[in-house]
Amino acid sequence: MTGNTNVVVIGGGYAGVMAANRLTRRDDVAVTLINPRPDFVHRVRLHQLVGGSDDAVVAYRDVLAEGVRLVVGSAARIDADGRGVTLADGGTLGYDYLVYAVGSGSAEPGVPGAAEFAHPIATLEEARRLRPVVAAAPATAPVTVVGAGPTGIETAAELAEQGRRVTLVCGGVLGPYLHPRARRSVAKRLAGLGATVLDGPGTKVVAVTRDAVRLADGRELPSKVTVWTAGFGVPDLAARSGLSTDAAGRLLTDETLTSVDDARIVAAGDSAAPSGLPPRMSCLNAMPLGARAADTVLSRLAGERPENLRQLVYAQCLSLGRSAGVYQLANRSDVAVRLYVGGGLGARLKELACEAIPGHLSEEARKPGSFNLHRIPGGAAKRRRLLRAHRSGAPAAAGRAA
Repeated sequence: MTGNTNVVVIGGGYAGVMAANRLTRRDDVAVTLINPRPDFVHRVRLHQLVGGSDDAVVAYRDVLAEGVRLVVGSAARIDADGRGVTLADGGTLGYDYLVYAVGSGSAEPGVPGAAEFAHPIATLEEARRLRPVVAAAPATAPVTVVGAGPTGIETAAELAEQGRRVTLVCGGVLGPYLHPRARRSVAKRLAGLGATVLDGPGTKVVAVTRDAVRLADGRELPSKVTVWTAGFGVPDLAARSGLSTDAAGRLLTDETLTSVDDARIVAAGDSAAPSGLPPRMSCLNAMPLGARAADTVLSRLAGERPENLRQLVYAQCLSLGRSAGVYQLANRSDVAVRLYVGGGLGARLKELACEAIPGHLSEEARKPGSFNLHRIPGGAAKRRRLLRAHRSGAPAAAGRAA
């Protein structure tokens, strides 16, 4: 007997695909995945798309289980009471359970001129629009990358390695997550590529024009192409549907990733806020969250109590062009430690990580339930301590960055 329980997954990124694949463990569950695009976006390669070294897409047939129905479209509203999803084209899909995995995208910049003259890069469409703009610009034209998180660093390095005149405007610290040792390594690599790094409090961007970027300290930088990577936001689908969200718009859930409003809705990935204390946005966290969300649904179908969330991954890997990278290790509080791997080996580790992601998804498609959620000892206990500190208003014990 098949198809007795309908599960709809909104969002076909890392978390959504992992959840959809894992849900096929039961043959009495019919899984439908709603996604705006017909292909899977390998988001960690979007900076490579801009630089021209990768197209950042993977065919769904290579990562999605055969039994999952793919609906190409956008969700306009969730009707929790009626257990249905209204699509942008007017169609509707009913569900017994819903996995909310809409991911994240570019945040509204809130800086005069940024929306008109700067190019975001958080989505496939944005990166595809930026690629011809970069290609059409003369090699000597000044390129400004705003934002010094992973996307900004990787984009700046990618373009600088091609000989572009790149300035990376940090608006604060270069690579805020990184340990100072790794940060110095990144700065040295960028300098070696010819990129200029502007950091410190005076480097916050206060205005963008067609040909320049203005900083808080009064400097005005000439800029033929301005790339905006400062900040991510989540879609407002949950709030628009009357569901409880945190201040950033992520769906509020308990520790089983179940919506605080409705036991039939679970969340995963960047758009989930378990107990108001969401893990760091990253693909490394998205896949375990997707697997955990699926397990929550499967547990309920089996009449079992779902498990609570465990603390997730503790690392960050960056590419610094095609020939160098940084793999930053962290402690169990997700605080960067002194240990990192740089240079050519760092680049190889980054590439291995990028290649492994579709591999994990395709393996889960072939053998649902194979993705291991228990790789980090003590994760559950650590998560409980973080929650206690969060609820008491005290700072969580971050551990010593050694």
